[in-house]
Amino acid sequence: MDSAPRHVNPYGVFLAAWLSFLAIGSTLPIIPRYVHGPLDSGDLAVGVATGAFAVTAIICRPFAGRAADARGRRRVFVAGACITAVAGLVYLLPLGVPGLLLARLVLGAGEGLVFTAGAAWTVDLADPERHGRSIGLFGLAIWVALSAGPVIGELLRSVSYDAVWLFAAAAPAAGALIAHRQPERHTPVARATGRASLLPAAAIRPGLGLGCAAVGFATLASFVVLHLEREGVAHAPVAFVAFAAAVVLMRTVAGRLPDVIGGRPTAIGAGVAEVIGLAVIALATSLPVAIAGAVVMGMGFSVLFPAFALVVVSETDDQRRGAALGAFSAFFDAGVGLGGLIAGAVAATAGYPAAFWVGAGFAAVGVGVTVVSAHRAGELSLPERAPA
Repeated sequence: MDSAPRHVNPYGVFLAAWLSFLAIGSTLPIIPRYVHGPLDSGDLAVGVATGAFAVTAIICRPFAGRAADARGRRRVFVAGACITAVAGLVYLLPLGVPGLLLARLVLGAGEGLVFTAGAAWTVDLADPERHGRSIGLFGLAIWVALSAGPVIGELLRSVSYDAVWLFAAAAPAAGALIAHRQPERHTPVARATGRASLLPAAAIRPGLGLGCAAVGFATLASFVVLHLEREGVAHAPVAFVAFAAAVVLMRTVAGRLPDVIGGRPTAIGAGVAEVIGLAVIALATSLPVAIAGAVVMGMGFSVLFPAFALVVVSETDDQRRGAALGAFSAFFDAGVGLGGLIAGAVAATAGYPAAFWVGAGFAAVGVGVTVVSAHRAGELSLPERAPA
């Protein structure tokens, strides 16, 4: 590490991330309506369009992490924010569903760079005993964007879809300008080579748990509005806003939970909450029930990423932190991408409630993976078999 002061104000990084992720939040509730409306396509196209960004994000995140280690966090973050802005402009192209998919693929590349470099940048600025809290605050900036974004998107959609797309270009462009002026404490190191640096062992089990949880998130993002509207529920987008708001609130009041009780135990409890929330949404036929499920899911989902990320950070040396976090966070994109496809296929063949039950099943698998991992790490004691 360099000789910069130990305490560096991270809020500029948070603001830049918030602006970049507004481009995602503002389009989340708009994509299903745009596909069903102007593009005149079905539920499978909704799922593909929602999850398409994960293809490029999965590819870019591990390489973005290695680039952030070798060339610096700021440079990679700014590049990602600029690419995200370009995605907003691609939405404007009159190319139908293929044009929408192209925009989502470009978005994935930008999001992969911004998130990976931003997470490593944030941890660099924190004291070791507050790594979990620092990651949580970075994620809080993102979830505030995902809370405010849908509201902004709905307001702009009342003007035109083009207004939404222009905003999705302008916000990350502003984020790039802010990030360019932020300090950096990381000292770039020679680029690592070999498979181990691309997929560090420390990232695999936490990544699997996060990826399973992300399937449930993809289901919620893709189909909660359509599910409730099919049930005749008015103001359906409020359910997604309630989910994002619960994430923000929980991250604020319980951000230090992984630091206090440990990453894996926190992730287990959070995963159980996600399972319960998805099940409630699957059964929901009214807005209050859907909001209750969304809030429970949001409270659990809120601490999943910082909990798992703390495990990765604690088992990785400082100079390879970007590569480890990049590989780990790629599992999230894989979960979202596969989740969008799976939820879309299930919704098209068996209905929206079935899609939410499948999402709950994946989240339960993630809990099981984490329980086994925690037991092996000595963080969780499982009951021993009584002697015969």
